Amino acid sequence: MSNPSEVDVTPGLLRSWGLPDPGESKKSRGEVVVVGGSRRSPGAVFLAGEAALRVGAGRLAVVVPASVDAQLSVVMPEAAVHSLPEDADAPLPDGPRSSIESADAVLVGPGFDDPDETRSTLLAVAELDVECLVLDAFALGILPRVDRSRLPAGLILNPNREEAAILADRDPGDESDLVEIAQRYDAVVNCYGRVVTPTGETWVVPHGGPGLGTSGSGDVLAGAIAGFAARGVPLAQAAVWGSWAHARAGDRLTDEVGIGFLARDIPPELTRAIREITRKEG
Repeated sequence: MSNPSEVDVTPGLLRSWGLPDPGESKKSRGEVVVVGGSRRSPGAVFLAGEAALRVGAGRLAVVVPASVDAQLSVVMPEAAVHSLPEDADAPLPDGPRSSIESADAVLVGPGFDDPDETRSTLLAVAELDVECLVLDAFALGILPRVDRSRLPAGLILNPNREEAAILADRDPGDESDLVEIAQRYDAVVNCYGRVVTPTGETWVVPHGGPGLGTSGSGDVLAGAIAGFAARGVPLAQAAVWGSWAHARAGDRLTDEVGIGFLARDIPPELTRAIREITRKEG
């Protein structure tokens, strides 16, 4: 049975929504903080952070373990880089704390690889005044162990199918299971081209092709969603814009080079995909 509130996402729909006026400075385009990373997966934070900037966010900070902060400082000249405390249960230092509290959207999860440290860090972030929180990767795996009341009202979840199964306590069969997840966590949920809200609103984004099934692609997607949210796009629309731009970037790359492009190739295409929607006709 079809969902009467299910909407196919088209360029026309996105044009009707539009995007906030970028203003005249980076401050007017919003600030994103990405919290994540590990010695094993430092690149996830890089991919997510670049994606946030590529969709138009104005400022970026990353909060990462001290074991990788120096490397990221070199490869991310656009970002402020802060270190997490060595003790995951210790309070956040003033630097990352200040960045998180001033951010318009905070993404937690890319590159983390320890469940207990992820949970402690997520709770430390959630204790601060966070306007919009986007969760991805390990932050979703530990979410059932977190009291929803400890998280901010503005919450976006970006699970893959395995993470959605953890959140639903079973393999999700259709959009009704995703709606159940959205209701359970009172959050917008984006999963493989479906964006759902707790009230059952559903948007279906055209598939971006098999080329997007590459290591790091999900980090780019999460960063894009956070970037749109930081720009002031409403939560559900931010998830739709991010999912659509990610899928369209995949289509563009597939048309250009075929299967085998890397996740690092996707962020520049996000900007070009958005330009297809926002450029003036005539």
